[in-house]
Amino acid sequence: MPSWVGFLLCVAVFGGIQVDSYCDVKGKNVAIEGKASQSSLYHKLGMAQGAIDGNREGVYKLGSCILTRNEFSPWWRLDFHEPRKVGAVVLVNRKDCCWERLMGAEVRVGNSPDNKNPVCGTVSEVEPGLVTTFCCEGMEGRYVSVVIPGRDELLNLCEVEVYTEGKKKACW
Repeated sequence: MPSWVGFLLCVAVFGGIQVDSYCDVKGKNVAIEGKASQSSLYHKLGMAQGAIDGNREGVYKLGSCILTRNEFSPWWRLDFHEPRKVGAVVLVNRKDCCWERLMGAEVRVGNSPDNKNPVCGTVSEVEPGLVTTFCCEGMEGRYVSVVIPGRDELLNLCEVEVYTEGKKKACW
């Protein structure tokens, strides 16, 4: 394929010029194999397991999103009970309101239960229902967590998917 075709494809897919890369995700979502927990619970509709129920629905009242209380550095965590290879992590943001809360959230992968594991990626764009893929390229860890570091906030997510295979691909 000529390079200009690849460039146009990137513009079409990303809605603008994407200079760095995107993540090619393969395999099945293994998140359901772990146990989810979170720093607090705002309401019974927002329980931790809602983020790994296989449902990308972004409306909180339909019961498939998580929601913590307003607190300093809220977190959601997935425990695989043993180290796993993590190729990619996909986050689905809430779409009915409050999607801006996820700005700056970090996806972390590692073996420490304190959420201070290495960062796979940081949320740098938020929109209603936005699906964001982070390429972790084989990071290993027992835990995959989403943390909003250093501020008082409520954390809401509507799905977290974890894939064992994910590789960065240049946009052109």
